[in-house]
Amino acid sequence: MSAGSVAVIVVLALVVILLLAALRSMVNIVQQGQVGVVKRLGEYRTTHEPGLVVIAPFVDVLVRVDMREIPVPGDRQDVITKDNVVVTVNATIFTQIVDAKQALFSVKSFDVAIDALARTALRSVIGTMTLDEALSERERINTDVQEQMEAVTDKWGIRISRIEIVEIAPPPQILQALALQKTADQEKRAKILQSEGLQQSAINVAEGDAQAAIKKAEGQRQSAILRAQGAREAAVLEAQGRAQAISTVYGAITSASPDPTLVAILQLDTLAKFAESPNTKLLVPFESAALMGAAEALKGVLDGVGNGAGRGAASTAVSGIGNGATSAAVP
Repeated sequence: MSAGSVAVIVVLALVVILLLAALRSMVNIVQQGQVGVVKRLGEYRTTHEPGLVVIAPFVDVLVRVDMREIPVPGDRQDVITKDNVVVTVNATIFTQIVDAKQALFSVKSFDVAIDALARTALRSVIGTMTLDEALSERERINTDVQEQMEAVTDKWGIRISRIEIVEIAPPPQILQALALQKTADQEKRAKILQSEGLQQSAINVAEGDAQAAIKKAEGQRQSAILRAQGAREAAVLEAQGRAQAISTVYGAITSASPDPTLVAILQLDTLAKFAESPNTKLLVPFESAALMGAAEALKGVLDGVGNGAGRGAASTAVSGIGNGATSAAVP
């Protein structure tokens, strides 16, 4: 084989290699979730959506940019709080490129820039908070760090979707002090709850006693009212009975048209009943002198009539008056 033939074969091989390389650089496939940014001689030319992309060989360059949300785990770093406590903080940042052109041409290595920006933002936000605030207000930290980062990343064409604080770890001695403080707070709350329970129990017992006393007083009052009502009704009934009896007796006496002699006999009979009483003293009414005169008159009448039975009755009544009473008070 001559030298000319070898040279031709070499040239053809180079041409084939160049054609394959050109074909490979010309035909490109952009995957879903990505975009293709075309640069011609180092200058931005256009942005292609996912699919088949054909570019000029050896002149254009296709750069694929991932447009999906990307979690960027941060490294653990020491941060000083407002009350001069060193805590170890770790956060995960979720970013998403919204403008591929700005992400490529506005900042060099935007992933490195985001990591550095997250570190400075965390230190800035936590540096304005005390340890207690940093441990209890993670949502506030997330919001403040996101706002600070978005103020810078917006011009990069990158959006900070959210920031999640993974860990905030104080030093071991601070953890021990926090544990002791938590124990003391729990014991204080337990004592407060116990005292409040005792106070409420005493209040309930006092209220129960007061209610019982009120109920008892109401019962006693109601009982007294009922007894008074019963006594009043009994007195009324007794008075009514006496009134009816007096009215009946008076009516009977009035209807019989009594004369002085009959009245004297009734008085003598009443005095005889008094004389039969076991009492040692007998109170004789003021009208006793007239009564004795009536008795003497009655005795004279009976003697004149000659009625032995009447004489015996009158004599018995008069003698009963004189013998039954031990003493008489005559006004």
